[in-house]
Amino acid sequence: MSSQEPISEPEGKRLEPECFHLISREEFETLNRKQTELSYEKGEHLFKQGAFAPHVLFIQTGLVKVYLQTGVRKHMNLWIARRGDFLAFSTLFGTENYPYSAVALKDSELLMIDKESLKGLIRTNPEFALRITSKNYGTEQHLLNIVTNLSYKQMRGKLASSLLYLSSGELQKEDVFTHLSRQDIAEFASISVENVVRFLKEFEQEGIVNLEGKDIKITDRQKLSTISNTG
Repeated sequence: MSSQEPISEPEGKRLEPECFHLISREEFETLNRKQTELSYEKGEHLFKQGAFAPHVLFIQTGLVKVYLQTGVRKHMNLWIARRGDFLAFSTLFGTENYPYSAVALKDSELLMIDKESLKGLIRTNPEFALRITSKNYGTEQHLLNIVTNLSYKQMRGKLASSLLYLSSGELQKEDVFTHLSRQDIAEFASISVENVVRFLKEFEQEGIVNLEGKDIKITDRQKLSTISNTG
């Protein structure tokens, strides 16, 4: 195979096909020399908000909670990152410190990628740059939704919006709720744990969810969407 042909299956690495399979064997080998594979156990921090950020992280397997430290023992959960997602991608563009914290929700394997090597790849491979940028668009849209929730919605609407997010798209395959405590859900919705428990019971009585231990099954997504939209 020519070194300029796209690689179809990088040996020894479980890189996300839609992204890293757009690079040549030569590009992959250059990047591979400047990356480290690490394993994290459930509950282990990958990095803390404000710490120096020498690397971008790429999730090979696992599930990661991303959050902001907003005060003493006060957190605002932002999103759930999964296989194929990048963390601290914004640090490629001048930010020297991690803008948020990240903790493993279950055992996870990640690549720590040298920032300068990744920037070089983005400059020289436009197709890869476009794909990697598009992956971050969804995160931006989600953050705008968080602002809307905080600004305009009542508590039931905030919780409904968080439940919809945590059970949407690719997260549906991850059984996310089994990895989250009620405190975690409260920090996604920006309401108290007591209100999470109370509104979940109300949603169950209204036939919107089924509660099975920690797990939450959405049984009427349309009703939940209505509550989310009306606030």
